Amino acid sequence: MSTNLKQELHQLSNRIEAAKRKLQAAHERGDQSMIDKFNEDIAALEKRIGSNKKTQTRKLGHQSHNLNQMSFKRALTKAEQADMGKLKKSVRGLVVVHPMTKLGKEMGLKEVTGFAAKKF
Repeated sequence: MSTNLKQELHQLSNRIEAAKRKLQAAHERGDQSMIDKFNEDIAALEKRIGSNKKTQTRKLGHQSHNLNQMSFKRALTKAEQADMGKLKKSVRGLVVVHPMTKLGKEMGLKEVTGFAAKKF
C-alpha cells in the first residue's frame, strides 16, 4: 500500500477532528454561519476519505490478485519465519504475507504464507 495514501487518510482524519472541535465551539457560541461552514468542511473531508478508502481497497484487491496468480504458494514453517533473511536469499522473488496485515486479511489467510514463481 502506498504510504502517501495512508498519510493522506491520516491527515484528513486529523482535519475532520479539528473541524468537529471547532464546530462544537461554534454551537456553544451560537454562530450559525460558522456552524454551516464547518458542516460543509466535514462533509467534504468525509467524502475525500471515502474516495481514498475505495482506492486503497482497489489497490489491495489488485495486489491480492497478482499474488494469487503466482504459480506457487505455501505456508511457512516456524523455522523459515525465524530466519526470513536466509529464506528470501534462497528463493528469488519470494513475497511473504502475514495474515494480520490488510493484504493478508483481504486474501483470507490463516497463516504466514509465501508466494513465489517457482517451488520452494
